[in-house]
Amino acid sequence: MHPALSIIAFTTVSGLGYGLAISLGGGFLDPSALSTKIAHVTALVLIGAGLMSSTLHLGNPQRAWRAFSQWRSSWLSREGVMAVLTFVPLAASAGFSLWESRYVPAIGMLGAFLSMVTVYCTAMIYASLKSVPAWHTPLTPLCYLFFSLSGGFGLATLFAVLGDGRVVMPASLAIAFLALAWSAKLFWRNRMNTLRPTSTPETATGLGFIGKVRLFERPHINDNYLTSEMGFRVARKHAAKLAAMSFVLGGGLPILLLAVVLGSTAQPVLMFAAFLAVLSHVTGMLVERWLFFAEARHAVMNYYST
Repeated sequence: MHPALSIIAFTTVSGLGYGLAISLGGGFLDPSALSTKIAHVTALVLIGAGLMSSTLHLGNPQRAWRAFSQWRSSWLSREGVMAVLTFVPLAASAGFSLWESRYVPAIGMLGAFLSMVTVYCTAMIYASLKSVPAWHTPLTPLCYLFFSLSGGFGLATLFAVLGDGRVVMPASLAIAFLALAWSAKLFWRNRMNTLRPTSTPETATGLGFIGKVRLFERPHINDNYLTSEMGFRVARKHAAKLAAMSFVLGGGLPILLLAVVLGSTAQPVLMFAAFLAVLSHVTGMLVERWLFFAEARHAVMNYYST
């Protein structure tokens, strides 16, 4: 699949924002601290920026509102509806922190729950596609949820360092979610690499009983939407290198840096390690999301393969 930068940015940035919102909704940061107030605004900005970037991939962005009408059958529509609903408790929580310096558990937990549901809906847009076997697995939403939580709690650790200094809980949870996220991703990649395609040129044409089917001639001379959007290929050796990079930058290095945060008391060291952990994780996630699309093969390409 063609790795559109707008979708990569959307899934990465909004996932980070929802993860931070979940940590704030759980009451892990002091609501009276200035850094927590900034964290609330940051979460809303990240979520909003991610959702806005997703419209850049639409042929007619001005018609994006129509996506809300098909919530009964479309995960894309459900994601849009949930994103709007989730903004209500998140904005309320931010308001209580900004103007009253307090945390309201009921509203916070509701916002955290709806944030997780929204991330799940985003993941199900891809996991529900039987035509892309690599995505069609329960591991896809599991990875999305764990990645959102790990990035969010990593960012919460940075705000804790800048605020009241209570970093033990958010940093510990960030490490745990990072380990779970990349473990799930490892299973996801192993499954993808060992998949035997259910749809082949033989099954697609119904000529498998004769023998191996080979494309004699392309259906048309010029490229079209299918070949440009679903015919992207990445060399296996390059994919392996990028995957290793994503694991190191997105998981291994942030875990080591967060361990430094837990073991240090020097403020400059805490700030540098926490910031670098977030930066490294986001960089690794951008690589991971690029591969998520670039390595996926749509069944329709059976009609274009040589």
